[in-house]
Order: sequence, then structure tokens, then C-alpha cells
Amino acid sequence: MMKLCSDLLKALEGKTLATAESLTGGGIGAAITAVAGASRVFKGGIISYTDEVKREVLGVSQADLSAFGAVSDPVAQAMAVGARRLLQADIAVSVTGLAGPDGDAFGHPVGTVFIGIADENGAAAGEYHFSGNRESVRAQTVAAAIELVLNRL
Repeated sequence: MMKLCSDLLKALEGKTLATAESLTGGGIGAAITAVAGASRVFKGGIISYTDEVKREVLGVSQADLSAFGAVSDPVAQAMAVGARRLLQADIAVSVTGLAGPDGDAFGHPVGTVFIGIADENGAAAGEYHFSGNRESVRAQTVAAAIELVLNRL
């Protein structure tokens, strides 16, 4: 993970990054800030574990939360857009998903994760399916989010 984060910091040189995290509870920010020099590019993160925080802080619409659920493409995109705007970053990554022990009312099983990204070119999100226990799903999500930012740069 340290190598991945070091590569990210190098790739971000001259740009800034923000995060909006749900199921990882700050794990992306923790991984990035474990590397010396992170303060040059990492602006910070918002842990939006509840729908209320997604809505009231990040600006995710209640309509999207009701129609698609918190674990969805539109919500992941809106989370990334909100974090980018609030923290005035060049790029933002967001994660929302199910680490267990249960799925959700929309039929998503444990391990379903949406990772969103937003930059000056707009926002996008992708659906991922990870396996393993809660800790494993969260760790895989952190790595995938960092890799997504690296690939976007």
C-alpha cells in the first residue's frame, strides 16, 4: 500500500486531492497520509458514513438516495463532486458500499462498492465487487480508489 500511495503522491505533483469516504471510514486518507509529503497534495477528506452527511454536507440529492440507495453510481459521483467542491481540490475520489455483514434493500450483496471520481473533466463512477470479510472488502476498496485516481491522472 505504501508503494501505491507513494506513486499517487508523485503523480499528483502540482494537483490536489480530496476524498469522500463511506464504508472505508477514512481509510483512503489514512493510507495517503502515512506517506511523508502527503500534505503537498492531499487536502483532506469527508467521512460520510450516513445518508444525512452524504445529503447535508456533500450535497447528494435525496431523490438519488431514495431512488438508487447510498450504494449506487449517482451517489458515488455526487459524493466526489461534493468533496471536490467543498475542499477546493483538483480531483476527488469517493467510495460507498457494503463491507458487511449484510446487503442492502436494493439487492446489493456484501462486497458491492461504487467508486466515484471528479475532476475538471466531470464525474464518473464504477461498480466493483470485492470478496472476503469486512476488513478485506475495506482494504480492497482503498487500493482500488487509489488506483482509480492514478489511472485518471
